[in-house]
Amino acid sequence: MEEMEEELKCPVCGSFYREPIILPCFHNICQACARNILVQTPESESPQSRRASGSGVSDYDYLDLDKMSLYSEADSGYGSYGGFASAPTTPCQKSPNGVRVFPPAMPPPATHLSPALAPVPRNSCITCPQCHRSLILDDRGLRGFPKNRVLEGVIDRYQQSKAAALKCQLCEKAPKEATVMCEQCDVFYCDPCRLRCHPPRGPLAKHRLVPPAQGRVSRRLSPRKVSTCTDHELENHSMYCVQCKMPVCYQCLEEGKHSSHEVKALGAMWKLHKSQLSQALNRLSDRAKEAKEFLVQLRNMVQQIQENSVEFEACLVAQCDALIDALNRRKAQLLGRVNKEREHKLKVVRDQISHCTVKLRQTTGLMEYCLEVIKENDPSGFLQISDALIRRVHLTEDQWGKGTLTPRMTTDFDLSLDNSPLLQSIHQLDFVQMKIPATPILQLEECCTHNNSATLSWKQPPLSTVPAEGYILELDDGNGGQFREVYVGKETMCTVDGLHFNSTYNARIKAFNKTGVSQYSKTLVLQTSEDTDSEEQTVPFPVPSKRLPLRRMSPFSSTLNLQPSFPRRSYFDFRSSPRQLSLHSSLQSLNALGCNFETQSSPYSQLVDIKKLLAVAWFAFDPGSAHSDIIFSNDNLTVTCSSYDDRVVLGKTGFSKGIHYWEFTVDRYDNHPDPAFGVARIDVMKDVMLGKDDKAWAMYVDNNRSWFMHNNSHTNRTEGGIAKGATIGVLLDLNRKTLTFFINDEQQGPIAFENVEGLFFPAVSLNRNVQVTLHTGLPVPDCYSSRASIA
Repeated sequence: MEEMEEELKCPVCGSFYREPIILPCFHNICQACARNILVQTPESESPQSRRASGSGVSDYDYLDLDKMSLYSEADSGYGSYGGFASAPTTPCQKSPNGVRVFPPAMPPPATHLSPALAPVPRNSCITCPQCHRSLILDDRGLRGFPKNRVLEGVIDRYQQSKAAALKCQLCEKAPKEATVMCEQCDVFYCDPCRLRCHPPRGPLAKHRLVPPAQGRVSRRLSPRKVSTCTDHELENHSMYCVQCKMPVCYQCLEEGKHSSHEVKALGAMWKLHKSQLSQALNRLSDRAKEAKEFLVQLRNMVQQIQENSVEFEACLVAQCDALIDALNRRKAQLLGRVNKEREHKLKVVRDQISHCTVKLRQTTGLMEYCLEVIKENDPSGFLQISDALIRRVHLTEDQWGKGTLTPRMTTDFDLSLDNSPLLQSIHQLDFVQMKIPATPILQLEECCTHNNSATLSWKQPPLSTVPAEGYILELDDGNGGQFREVYVGKETMCTVDGLHFNSTYNARIKAFNKTGVSQYSKTLVLQTSEDTDSEEQTVPFPVPSKRLPLRRMSPFSSTLNLQPSFPRRSYFDFRSSPRQLSLHSSLQSLNALGCNFETQSSPYSQLVDIKKLLAVAWFAFDPGSAHSDIIFSNDNLTVTCSSYDDRVVLGKTGFSKGIHYWEFTVDRYDNHPDPAFGVARIDVMKDVMLGKDDKAWAMYVDNNRSWFMHNNSHTNRTEGGIAKGATIGVLLDLNRKTLTFFINDEQQGPIAFENVEGLFFPAVSLNRNVQVTLHTGLPVPDCYSSRASIA
């Protein structure tokens, strides 16, 4: 309860509220204190005189009654107070609790009336001592402000719970112990203040003075005044205005300014606001619980820092003692470093403990005050302050959520003594302070996806001072599975090839050095190619002039082809199709441009348009994975060989789903060689004819006939060969799991291979007598489309 005391004290007099009133800004002030801080504006500057004289806009237009009156429907009734012409040099005074208040322009006239009944000077202005917003009073003066009866009840209960002696309410500095209480004035007096302010003569001689304890009991037993409307003093509050957020009476609804406002039952709104405040308090209570646990954690950190310091000092002394006299002289300096580090850590943690303790005390005080307010059974009185309390609770809750519950200092001493130098370098002995590197930052503007590959780029934070020896890139399997390492090295850019099409991958990166490994970066979501609507368009992209060697790893069910990328971003040649073009690839939330070339097909028992099922891909030959005898030209779209033996070259893009078709044109054909065309795994043998091992499925052909070959097994000899200018087509249908070949737009033999599944790369094997050019981004041949539609 003691932590709630600050909530119960007036910001002007510093004592418990006496007849508190609620200002439009929802702050409270004693009625007597409110009268003391009234400021009277000059008649010439009053809003009434300006309207009467018809003068234009002045420096004090913000005090216009139409804008600033407490009863204005268009505004909240308060504004920023900036001083008045009547007392431009009047200094601000400080209340006992440090809040600046504005003194009255002239002393109030002597009167024996209560503050509420005493007349208020004309054109008076009151300024909130807490938020410094001001407003001009109307003819009712301070009676126009509602009384905070809930706060009075809370103060009464608080004072009853305290056993301390009652204090005088009129002492200017340190309040003395009260000796009497006037039942008529309802004020506690010490002897000096009673003689000075309540003399036993005149009208005051008839007042009854009782002991303070008896006065407290009589005050507690006195009936609570009934809440009445500030506009209609004879009417009780019966409804709640939703727009103005205040209780009103029935006359306000019939003839007052609330007649057109939405109103609700007083009891229903009372219960609703109590429920809202209770819910907000529950959340704030959780924050306070976390703060208490955080304080325990900080106090444990103090002990742990002390223990770590002792342990570290012992280790340091043991090492220094082994280095004879020279090390003993250096030892004192090193111990000073450790002590300085310890004091720094302790200072940071203790400062955080002090800050958190103060904030927790304030939070606890607010919570206890709100809980006492909730206990009140007066709906209208509660609703007068509930909105302000709810906002304060929310604001306090937000303050706890802005990283305040995170330690500012670690308990470890990041120091390591290097005792390897020889005796001649003893005077240069110093701590080797190694720390783990900072978390890398993914450069989103450099990250992109293309077909079924992804390029990621990262960097160290700009202010990082700890070097990183390398980086570890991790991806999941595209199905939300576990992360696996796909790259470890010093490069800050990596391209991952051979991913599944139409799949979503999560990527993250971390740095490492000799000390340890950093935290993971934020997870980046990568989306490989998706289906798009068919349309014809041409998208020119630059082709990289240089590409570094590939680094291959197999972290997934299919093989991943990893490589450090070239300095600028990798793009490929995108060509339009006369019949269909699908161009779309997304790096989630980055709008990166790429290419989409795979689909999910409908069941083949239904009539479907094969062209709608097909999305096309653009790719080139891959110099990084090819045999060294292969010669590339035409932006890696044309290949030949420098050897008389067959050599294998693969395409850059691997396929695992969808329907894909590409063609080769024979640019040169000498001495009747037998090149092979088909698909292969990434680890196919590169120095033999395609199809000799179990990693390739191919058709090899000469000038008269062709054969299908897999694992050195030759099948389906078919008449019809190739010559210069011939076109060989390869159709990989992974929906049906088949591989079919075409020569000059005619299917060559039956379906070559069935039940093919996995990750396949376009492939060709040739020698120096053959040169072929690759054509991609092509639709399925019409003959195959027709058969698929009928199937």
